[in-house]
Amino acid sequence: MSLRGRLTGDAGSSVVEFLGLSLVLLVPLVYLVLVLGRIEAATFAAEGAAREAARTFVVADRSDEGTERALAAVGIALRDQGFDDDPSDALTLTCSASPCLAPGSDVAARIDVRVPLPFVPGFVRDVVPLEVRVSSERVAPVDTYRSTR
Repeated sequence: MSLRGRLTGDAGSSVVEFLGLSLVLLVPLVYLVLVLGRIEAATFAAEGAAREAARTFVVADRSDEGTERALAAVGIALRDQGFDDDPSDALTLTCSASPCLAPGSDVAARIDVRVPLPFVPGFVRDVVPLEVRVSSERVAPVDTYRSTR
């Protein structure tokens, strides 16, 4: 085969096309999997934190003690899934009656977690908010036969 025939042939171009298509298709797919994994982790963290915050609040003896326990539970649930959000910013407690731990009342714990998109530089985040907010709410009843101290 002459030199001219070797230069004009298609030999080797399929490898280049395969690598080009792989990069174009696989990079966004891998990024999508990473983002969905972080959102799923935030969902697990928010659900668990809301459940445990409401539960630990209603079994406490006093409201301030319940708030401390709820914040500790939220911090553990968020750190367990790799989020460093401040528990006091993420947790919102709402009582259906006053005082909060009145027998027969309900306590709602709402958790809001921010999920920043991975590999986005900080200067871009300052211009465009590139985060997903995940929230969960759980309501726990205060025992009707609870003793009031």
